[in-house]
Amino acid sequence: MADKHRIQFEPVGIEMEVGEEEKILDAAFRQGIHLMHGCREGQCSACKSYLLEGDIQMERYSTFACNDAEVAEGYVLLCKSHAYSDCTIELLNYDEDELLGGIPIRTVNTRVAAIEPVTRDIVALRLEPAEQFDFKPGQYVDLTIPGTDEHRSFSMATTPSGEIEFLIKKYPGGRFSGLLDNGLAVGDEISMTGPYGSSTLKDGHVLPVVCVAGGAGMAPILSILRYLKETGSTRPVRFYYGARTAADLFYLDAIEELGFEFIACLSESAQTASFKGVDGLQVEEGNVTDVVERREAELHRSEVYLCGPPPMVDAALALLEASNVPKDQVFYDKFTSPATTDGA
Repeated sequence: MADKHRIQFEPVGIEMEVGEEEKILDAAFRQGIHLMHGCREGQCSACKSYLLEGDIQMERYSTFACNDAEVAEGYVLLCKSHAYSDCTIELLNYDEDELLGGIPIRTVNTRVAAIEPVTRDIVALRLEPAEQFDFKPGQYVDLTIPGTDEHRSFSMATTPSGEIEFLIKKYPGGRFSGLLDNGLAVGDEISMTGPYGSSTLKDGHVLPVVCVAGGAGMAPILSILRYLKETGSTRPVRFYYGARTAADLFYLDAIEELGFEFIACLSESAQTASFKGVDGLQVEEGNVTDVVERREAELHRSEVYLCGPPPMVDAALALLEASNVPKDQVFYDKFTSPATTDGA
């Protein structure tokens, strides 16, 4: 049996136990400690921390997330780190309110309740969990590819009550998304592990909310908006959704029923004169980040939630930095690996 060691996190004074066979981030999840994380694949640097004392070894990781000079100085990626002694680790990014308020990670069985195409390349998958599965609006889970030990990560589009909906983009050769056409059927069982993610709605906050999404990135934004609606929030909300053409828009009626301001941003053809959709739908031409820049003069006075293709998220982060939006008002989970995005 592998040895166990104590991890002391500074400057927050939290301690936990970790086995040598498990990664430090996984041990934190198991014990309900909500450390900052993103891809969980050693590629995004969200969990980068500093080793003050102890013996840690890392599995293979991207040097873009933690370069050789940083490793030599003592920086580590907690999603790839194993402890071989008692350690003291300085957390570089953390939310003190969330640290001990995380929902412990667990695995539940689910049954496929529905598989419904919503655009030419996005499918709504609804799962019925065998037991109550709690999560925070904006989080995601790992769905196991049936018949394998592999998984793919997808964000919930619903709130934690009853069936759980996912919006999944189909990729050529995608191990999970490729099953949505003819490999999965209603009644099939899928194992689900989670919840993960730091891009969660912050209860008690009062700033206006600006949501920016593209493609299947609509899912966690819908979860947030549905929760705001259910709880009767009075916070001003504007939701910018980026697509190529009008044919790539979906769930317009459902979004309209939520009662928040919605702006469809079409990069290839806005067709503003002839567009036939929901009455009063606001349609603008251009990339979603360009539309946000045109319309949002007070971004620094908002909380911003992002989800979409990595290039969109990168462009949005550059815009937010140029607009002087404080980092603690920006929330996103960035997936960079084919193993998490189902690109392979």
